[in-house]
Amino acid sequence: MKIHALWCHPRSVSTAFERIMRERGDLAVLHEPFMYHHYLTTTDRLFPDFAPEPGHPTTYADIREMICEKAQASPVFFKDMAYYVAETLPKDRDFAGQMSHAFLLRDPTEAALSYARRDPAFTRTELGHEAQHRMYHALVSLGHDPLVLTADQLRDDPEKTLRRYWAHIGLDFASHAFAWDDRVPAGWEAVKGWHREVLQSGAIRKPTQTNAADQLAALGEPYVGISAHHEPFYAEMREIAEMQAHQ
Repeated sequence: MKIHALWCHPRSVSTAFERIMRERGDLAVLHEPFMYHHYLTTTDRLFPDFAPEPGHPTTYADIREMICEKAQASPVFFKDMAYYVAETLPKDRDFAGQMSHAFLLRDPTEAALSYARRDPAFTRTELGHEAQHRMYHALVSLGHDPLVLTADQLRDDPEKTLRRYWAHIGLDFASHAFAWDDRVPAGWEAVKGWHREVLQSGAIRKPTQTNAADQLAALGEPYVGISAHHEPFYAEMREIAEMQAHQ
């Protein structure tokens, strides 16, 4: 496969994952290309600090073409939110069949708490675990074997987690890829306000111990209800991730 897709939800530590993939140096890396399709053609809502880059394609077909064109010159990695294309991509069997698929997910309580701090108006759809679950099963039904990873796995042991991922998609281990500087990478200009922590951290850090449930409860609704809605989808996907980790 020359195209490698990581299907995520917001605040899942996916940008740090992407930063590692950029540091490999042997991939063309795209940052949420289907964001333009979702937010500029399918919904009236724009999230804070989204400044679309002029000239970026906005239709599903044009973004698909852009990715395929880049893959003619170099292997491509992109991370994207599953809810952008959860209905469209599984129906596009040819395109789905040209790429490897993996999923990265984080506890919805932690994700909702982090999301509310950045975008208090986020919706139930946008938290994203349900779309991940639906997309995962759609891809499996098409014969794919997606790897499922959790944010806890990634933060607790980045090298072990990326070693598993790279082996899954056929890439060599790259020990140099786990640290970075604070320059804004190409493709991040449209959403750089969301990724200051990643730029400043220089590496994935172990999480600090916080009581996310109590903090989310203090915020109240709609955040508690949104998180609860996604919990069963997360629980099933986490179980798959844990099973795969022990294979």
